[in-house]
Parts: sequence; C-alpha cells; structure tokens
Amino acid sequence: MANNARDLSIDVFDYSLPDERIARYPAKERAGAKQLVYRNGEISHGVFSELPDRLPAGTLLIGNRTRVIHARLFFPLAEGKRPIEVFCLDPLLPVDYAQNLGARTQVQWKVLIGGNRRWKRGPLSLELEVSGQKTSLTAERGERMDNTFALTFSWETEGAPLTFGEILAAAGTIPLPPYLGRESEPDDSARYQTVFAKTEGSVAAPTAGLHFTPEVMNNLQKNGVDWEEVTLHVGAGTFKPVDADTLGGHTMHREFFTVSISFIERLRNQLKAGKPVVSVGTTSLRCLESLFYLGAGFAVGELMVVDGPVEVGQWVAEDPQLVGTDPLAAVNGLMELMKTNSLTELSGYTQLLLTPFAELKLADGLITNFHQPRSTLLLLVAAIVGDDWRRIYDYALEHDFRFLSYGDSSLLWK
Repeated sequence: MANNARDLSIDVFDYSLPDERIARYPAKERAGAKQLVYRNGEISHGVFSELPDRLPAGTLLIGNRTRVIHARLFFPLAEGKRPIEVFCLDPLLPVDYAQNLGARTQVQWKVLIGGNRRWKRGPLSLELEVSGQKTSLTAERGERMDNTFALTFSWETEGAPLTFGEILAAAGTIPLPPYLGRESEPDDSARYQTVFAKTEGSVAAPTAGLHFTPEVMNNLQKNGVDWEEVTLHVGAGTFKPVDADTLGGHTMHREFFTVSISFIERLRNQLKAGKPVVSVGTTSLRCLESLFYLGAGFAVGELMVVDGPVEVGQWVAEDPQLVGTDPLAAVNGLMELMKTNSLTELSGYTQLLLTPFAELKLADGLITNFHQPRSTLLLLVAAIVGDDWRRIYDYALEHDFRFLSYGDSSLLWK
C-alpha cells in the first residue's frame, strides 16, 4: 500500500464487472431499485423505498439540484453523409451557466466534435422548429484545445427571441453515459433526471438521486429527515478513466458548483447539533468536501478576498494545515468568507480528488450507485469505507445488484 495519495496505484481499485451487470435501462419504478446498506462493517440490503426508515431522525440529506441539458447536437451534411455530432461540455462566453443558457442571440461553448475531419470549412446549420417557430441554428468552429474546440452558436427565429436553453431542449438529445452502449430514447429525458432537478448545466446526471420519488421525499420529511441542496454541474470528465499508473499522474476533471449562504448556515447548525450529514451522490459529496477546504483556507488565513469564482485544487486534501482544521471552524470560516465579501452565494470550480488518504470532514454517510472499476468515483467510495469497498462490491455482485448510472443504490456510513 502506498504512503500517500499520489503514489497510490489505480490497480488496487480494479474488479471484474460482467457486462450483463451493467444496467442499460432504469428500474421500472425509481424507488423499487435495490439498496445495499453498509454500517459498522456489516452489509445488508433491501429496496430504496425503505430509505426513510433507515435514516435517524435529524439526519440532513444533501442533494444536487443540477439538471441535465440536451447537450448532444447533430448537424446535417450533404445527403448521404453522416451528420456532425457536437457534444457541449462547458460554457465559454458567457462563462456563467445561467447567463449562457439564457442568452438570446449567441454563445460560445467548449465542445467535442464527432466527425471533425468531415467538417471541411465554414459554419454548419440546423433548421428546426421550437414552440411553433422556425429557427435556424448555426455553429462556427474556433480554436482547438487538445481534443476539444471552442464553438460559437448563433440563431435566428421568425418570432420572439429564444434562449439557448430552449434551443438545446428542442434540438439536442440527452447525453447518456458511453458505457450504456445505446442511443438516448424518449423515456431517458425524464428518467435520466432527478425529480428535484432545477438548475440546468450538467452533461451527466447525479445518478444517486435518480431513485428518489415525491413519495420517498414526503416520507423522509414525515420521519424527521431534513433536506438541503447544492448545485454542482456534472461534467463529462466524471467518466474519465484513470489512465496513469498512479494517481500522481492523473489530472482530475474540473466542475462548477454554487451554494447559498442559507445552506452554509443550515450546515453549520447541523454540525453544532452533532447530527448526521448524508450526501446524496458523489457530486454532492465532492461539493461538500470542497466547501470544507475553502472554509479551512479562510480559517487559517490563506483565503480572504473573493473576486470571481473560487478554485479548489486537486491536492488540497494533502495540505496538513487545512486537513487539521476543525470541521465546524471551517464552516464558520466559510460563513465569514461570504460575509466579508458580501456574498449571498458562493460559486467556483473544484478539482478535488478524494481518496482513502483524505478523511471525510463534513459527511457521515453517502448514498451512491455502484461505480466503474479503476475510477475516481470508486476511490471516493474507498474514502468512506476503506478497504471494505471490495467486500461491498463482492456482495453486490453476488446478490445480483445492477451497476452504474441506471443501476441500484447503496447507503454507506463512514
């Protein structure tokens, strides 16, 4: 075993996942999926609908309110030629998600282009109808950035101006994970979206939340379980494999998050009361733990002024001064950071890599699906349960659990 995260071999987090165990489609009923429960080294299972009875009264559940956009667009070429696929990754101009998706004339995105060599020169155009209005969408290729491009979208409508979000909703398709091995279907527009999704921006769903239903949410409330939300827009990098021998050679993907000062205050009250915090999904957990390191930075005097989006680096969990900060002191520091800078919301980007060497600071438990071998998401699971991740996954395989985005659930306690 390595002595630090950078020397940790990804080979340690490999396991055999039979192809037939990958859930190609969601369960018939959202809350009818299985749920594995890990607590104090013991493993059991039931169904997800029983979650409200598994959580102690006073637990604070934290979900990710992000909404998946129709990020895949297909631009036709001459008759008989395959269309050019454009996969929208991140907004460039305006860089703010809400402003970009609300723009009414032109935007710029970082994109992947399928069939780029067949796109010889000049702009591409797509004719469509949105809310009964004829619309023409144009894409113009710009600067190349490694394997991505800057792409400028502009559009004209015959009636009232449309937002780019409306254009995407009408012209694009839901970007299903590549490992599902199929194209999106009409049902995916609803099923690859949580029932509490509100803020558009993700190109992948926060899949741990897919099992929740209004009935489950109501039963949680009846049982005294509280609910709060953060926003972290899930990027395509969540599927990026670790292709280096050790984690030190892996560059973690970067994702945008936003939290309100009222959320920070609610989190502080939870910590002061000594009651459990449970993250719904790895994305919410990544946001939570990033907030700890931001608050710790203020508490030790490293971060004072916020001028634009904040940044959380990949290796902050290796900084002994930050790691040693008391969680409540860090959250108090975050409150002070926001008040000092007159912020009601805090936004930024996180590259935080969570590993078994990074003790979780703000979360006591995690609700999550079952993840790919050799993935950073599996590393995050090991940050909670240690080496028992392998026992958990062996149990899931032996008991016919369904894996990955449309698969079954687990409730893991630290």
